[in-house]
Amino acid sequence: MTKLLVVATGNPGKLREMQAYLADSGWELTLKPGDLDVEETGETFAENACLKASEVAIATGNWAIADDSGLMVDVLNGSPGVYSARYGNTDTERISRLLRELGDTENRQAQFVCAVAVANPQGEIILQSEGICRGEILDTNRGEGGFGYDPIFYVPEKQLTFAEMSPELKKSISHRGNALKILVPQLLKLLR
Repeated sequence: MTKLLVVATGNPGKLREMQAYLADSGWELTLKPGDLDVEETGETFAENACLKASEVAIATGNWAIADDSGLMVDVLNGSPGVYSARYGNTDTERISRLLRELGDTENRQAQFVCAVAVANPQGEIILQSEGICRGEILDTNRGEGGFGYDPIFYVPEKQLTFAEMSPELKKSISHRGNALKILVPQLLKLLR
């Protein structure tokens, strides 16, 4: 039995990532309607994920999953944080702004954080999880893959940026991967 799960995003890259985690789960994933915009007014990733999942579920009458994620840089007091996607108009602008703000700071420790929420068709939040991946910010781009801040987010244990990693490796260690590892078994139970 397949159940429809609306992914509360307009980003096809994010949909593909979610589909990879939920392959063979029995859930059929689809993007939210293009004209449905949810204002992210939450002060935390979890608040924004819940807001998006709930509003998309109510608007579509289907189960909905949403995530809110971003980059938190230690020396910038957690910025860009929930404003990661709004730190510039393009990935290039966002990366340039972040590198400008860091300057030649030696402490480049950072983490990607991802909060995921699932709402039932009535908009009630049924499941939530959060995942973190620690790393550091490079001063130049490396790699062609991924999106967003991936070319400057370096994971020392792997000696690669997110943009240099294979999709499988990134999936296994990323913030979204860590959040979904917690959530997927619970999502499977919901189908039963």
